[in-house]
Amino acid sequence: MKALFYTREFPPYVYGGAGVHVEYLADELAKLMKVEVRCFGDQDAKSGNLSVKGFPFDNPIFDTADDKLKSVFKTLSTCIQMNGEPVDADVVHCHTWYAQFAGIVTKLCYGIPLVITTHSLEPLRPWKREQLGRGYDASSWVEKTAIEMADAIIAVSEETKIDVLKHFNVDENKVKVIYNGINLQQYVVTSKTTTLDEYGIDKTKPYVLFVGRITRQKGIIHLVNAIKYIDPDTQIVLCAGAPDTKEIGKEMEDAVAEVKKTRDNVIWIDKMLEKDQVIQLYSHADVFCCPSIYEPFGIINIEAMACNTAVVASAVGGIKEVVVDGETGILIPLEQQKQAPFEPIDPDKFSRDLANGINKVIKNKDLKDTMAKNGRKRVEDYFDWVAIAKQVESLYKSLL
Repeated sequence: MKALFYTREFPPYVYGGAGVHVEYLADELAKLMKVEVRCFGDQDAKSGNLSVKGFPFDNPIFDTADDKLKSVFKTLSTCIQMNGEPVDADVVHCHTWYAQFAGIVTKLCYGIPLVITTHSLEPLRPWKREQLGRGYDASSWVEKTAIEMADAIIAVSEETKIDVLKHFNVDENKVKVIYNGINLQQYVVTSKTTTLDEYGIDKTKPYVLFVGRITRQKGIIHLVNAIKYIDPDTQIVLCAGAPDTKEIGKEMEDAVAEVKKTRDNVIWIDKMLEKDQVIQLYSHADVFCCPSIYEPFGIINIEAMACNTAVVASAVGGIKEVVVDGETGILIPLEQQKQAPFEPIDPDKFSRDLANGINKVIKNKDLKDTMAKNGRKRVEDYFDWVAIAKQVESLYKSLL
């Protein structure tokens, strides 16, 4: 059997959880079958059963297009290019809307079963209109078309399955829940502290850590607004880059600058770090905070838990299936607006609650240590890529 992956992200060009997912799933599936990855970029590599080829995204033909539409046009163009080479796979598997148009074309032109993994859903990300303008209507159409014509849909959590069935016309029997995973040999506690030293993190003081993109979805502004309620002795380490838009990037800059007027232990690392550097940050953090307002799964939480770090996270989406409240961390209730953009009804209360959760864990060493131990065990029990790859293989076989 051979699987063909279509994805926007693949190493060395990974900026989000979907890219992490594809990297590790492809590697683990390649131990079970042939896997071909077609992605955005200039990659060209082959190792054993795994082959990877990148296709150019920056097509100059679209240089004069509307700024908000450029990425949509370039995305669709790259998806067509991906289909230009012959396809000999038994199943095609798409990740995120950026690659779903390629899967649509492959299913129609080559008659190959189509699998869609729903890492997130466009109807639940209305802030994407800030980034794409009317292109958000195009991305939503691509996603809806791909999901509704797919032979199988993988939901990364039970909550995501509910969302798929609510927003799309699909047969429930086609939707299977398969969690994200983690490489348990790679994500382990390390004693190295070179990254902490590089960015001026005081190893004698506790710190709370955020890792993620600067986007509405990740709720980072709510964490920044929570800083004033966090114990003054606690350092705040924000590993946050790749803003969705210039506007939210500026909003982040202004919010951090305001906090720094009265606090000098806020450390903002405004770029995406290498894995070994992030593992160092996880390993020495007292608390990892995930303040997302929308999160189908939240792979960053299992990364932190695997590194023996307690988690304080918003009780939304798949996070509720990953973090066990009171055992591996603290879940913060989030009362949201029922209509887009799904922001907290009371943002200040949400920020205060985040801070209270962080303070509670840091002040109670026994609680922190117990959550850290329980978190690692939960990851080992439920989120190992080896078992997850076998579930995906079984799904593929059911389609042939």
